Amino acid sequence: MSLSRLFRASAAGLVFSLAGCATYHALPPPDHSNLKVALAQLNLAVPSDEPSAAPQKIDPEKPLTPSEVGMLAVLNNPDLASQPAQLDAARADLLSETLLPNPSVGIAYAFLLDGAGTSNSLAASISQDIRSIITYRSRVKAAKVRLKQVSANLLWQEWQVAQKGRLLAVDIYADQLELRVRSKELELLNEEVGQVRAATAAGNLDVTAEAPLLAAKAGAESAISTTRMTLLTDWQSLDALLGLEPSVRFAIAASEPVQLPGDLGPLIKSLPARRPDLVALRLGYKASQLDVRKAIVGQFPAFSLGVAGGWDTSHVSSAGPTINMDLPIFNRNQGVIASARATRLQLRADYQARLDEAEGMSKALLAREQVTGSNLEKARAASQDATSLADSALRAYQQGNLGQRDLTDYQTTALERQLDVLGYQRTLDETALALSIELGAGFPKTMLVSPSKVTNP
Repeated sequence: MSLSRLFRASAAGLVFSLAGCATYHALPPPDHSNLKVALAQLNLAVPSDEPSAAPQKIDPEKPLTPSEVGMLAVLNNPDLASQPAQLDAARADLLSETLLPNPSVGIAYAFLLDGAGTSNSLAASISQDIRSIITYRSRVKAAKVRLKQVSANLLWQEWQVAQKGRLLAVDIYADQLELRVRSKELELLNEEVGQVRAATAAGNLDVTAEAPLLAAKAGAESAISTTRMTLLTDWQSLDALLGLEPSVRFAIAASEPVQLPGDLGPLIKSLPARRPDLVALRLGYKASQLDVRKAIVGQFPAFSLGVAGGWDTSHVSSAGPTINMDLPIFNRNQGVIASARATRLQLRADYQARLDEAEGMSKALLAREQVTGSNLEKARAASQDATSLADSALRAYQQGNLGQRDLTDYQTTALERQLDVLGYQRTLDETALALSIELGAGFPKTMLVSPSKVTNP
């Protein structure tokens, strides 16, 4: 081979190598916020379970149920916008593991300067790392498992965001009801204070009769202020969750009951196969098992096999195999093996702890739900009695058999009983939602990351 041909071949190889390389394109960061000023500007299209079916669109003009609010949070939450990039990064890791290292090529050309030689010398070699081929299967399998683990973790993030959206919707609806009842209570107290002051000014009542009413009024005003602040905080949290300006408001409907089977034993038993965070931990543990196997196989010393050939200055040609390998005297991959085994033990303990926490929390929430349900029934009965007494007191007042102060006491007591009912109902709704997520049930199936892709580790 002449020198010119060698240079042409090298140039051609370089051109072909560069043709397959990626190119750089600048991607500047955003220079303004992306918050929306109206609910209609959000992504309202809920993907259907069937790939060929058209997505269902949420009507922003109607009151949204907590489940619809949770779905909108999944579709529009700013923190979830990075999910595609996280999946792409996991896919890139998988791609990296599926690619074998390039063969090593060496070329040495020496010009004859002096001596008995008759020509320039040339030496060429090509070799391939063998250990990367031996560990290829374990590496690729571990990367595939980790891709599924990332998908499961992203699905759990979606569930958490949906749960937060549903809880905020429940709280906002309850805050609004509570604010109405407390405002009505304050209105009654203001009327009573006005009448007592008029009676005091006319000399029909002592000035001390106003003191307990003023104290009750101050308490009612403080409670209203607290409820308004809580409502404002809940709205701002929900707007941030949906990617809206903090001043956006929309109608929220009453919470729909969470449907759970009477016997929760099968749901609790099947938690490891259904709840995305537990699925992700199982996948992570499986990947750690493969890492241990890969580390043990990695005890095989670095080993390259190839072919070398060429001619010397006397133009004597030769060719033959080449072997390069490490001598496993000092490093036999023991550090990597120890680290992989320790990581496996840690992940196993983490999975056991999360599983125990999930089962314990599910049983605790179930007990809390039962107690709250019992208290709610008692509160409803007490509220009905108080309302009946208030109605009777109103009729007695209209007939002149009861004073204004006594009527106000009956009416405010009835309103306080209504607040008790609202409080227990809110607690019951929150507990039911928390129980549904602990059991991995009661959520829409149309999530951004399909559960079917991650529940078969």
